[in-house]
Amino acid sequence: MGYRVVQWGTGNTGRLALRGIIQHPDLELVGLHVHSADKVGRDAGELAGLPPTGVIATADPALIADLDADCLAYLGDGIGRVDEAIAEMCRFLAAGVNVVTTSLNDLVYPAAAAPSRRDPLAAACAAGGTTIFNNGADPGFGTDLVPLVLLTLMDEVESIRIHEIVNYSYYDQPAVMRGLFGFGQPPDYQAPLFTTGWLTDSWGGVVTQLADRLGVTLDSIEEAHDVATLDHDVETAVGCIDAGTAAAIRFEVRGMVDGRPAIVVEHDTRIHRNAAPEWPRCHNSENGYRIVIEGRPGLVCELNLTDEHGGDGGLIATAMRVVNAIPAVCEAAPGLLDTTDVPFTVSRNVRFGAPGVSEPASSAPA
Repeated sequence: MGYRVVQWGTGNTGRLALRGIIQHPDLELVGLHVHSADKVGRDAGELAGLPPTGVIATADPALIADLDADCLAYLGDGIGRVDEAIAEMCRFLAAGVNVVTTSLNDLVYPAAAAPSRRDPLAAACAAGGTTIFNNGADPGFGTDLVPLVLLTLMDEVESIRIHEIVNYSYYDQPAVMRGLFGFGQPPDYQAPLFTTGWLTDSWGGVVTQLADRLGVTLDSIEEAHDVATLDHDVETAVGCIDAGTAAAIRFEVRGMVDGRPAIVVEHDTRIHRNAAPEWPRCHNSENGYRIVIEGRPGLVCELNLTDEHGGDGGLIATAMRVVNAIPAVCEAAPGLLDTTDVPFTVSRNVRFGAPGVSEPASSAPA
């Protein structure tokens, strides 16, 4: 086996990261931390929908702190408990265990993060000679890795707009969907996402990152949002969304240059496919990313996340962005990494020839 990994968290994304770690040929799962009492004592394989592994879940951090692990895959909840999450990660970093995580949105681009968030992690990395990489989907590959690759093709860059387009009907996290975003709330509900600076804290970093890579200084970062309703009730993973309440939420985080939006991250999110039909959609899926770069040449890139995994496509990609990076993170110099510090790391769980693999339309020579 290769790198020894401890997993922290088995929620919506964590259970998918756990599955990815177990099946990765270069990783060995050696410990698992859970929060739910009903998961304690269960085999990690069972929680991931796989055969038994012999690794038993525990809710006691002390039981996974001394397992001689190379890396902690931290998929615990960071929303509303950022300081606690940082403290939990610092314990491992200072003890010589590297960390990959999806839990700290503002740490996707550490250079733009608040010192109060960045400095404790940097100190722990220095003490333990360790490395931390925080990434995911958005902020993550949809707003850093993919746009940066596309920008290598450009002669002139006039503007960048990145759409995340998601149907959240399957996402079973009521505190986030109803409380933070405001789905199912009256249209005038003062959602924390829009009233506390959360948008800029979470997505301002990737807007700044793109500007920094382009050598551009932003004048400011601005926010905007909109809400749409449905005229009928709909059932979702977080319960009934009543007619007349928020069923679609759209927001923008705008990097401004010379009075115009130059680099924009836009979310077009729905709790039901019928909501806000006039807002942007993906062409072949309910979920995905559309990156529009105006300039020479003009580029439009759409990444569709197919629906064959019950709406989990985006969560799988979020988890595997950091799981697949574990070997590279373990070999990196100590400190906080952003996406440009991590070499391309691809899946090693290759199943060519398995059912579902596309066959050529014809084997005849052209």
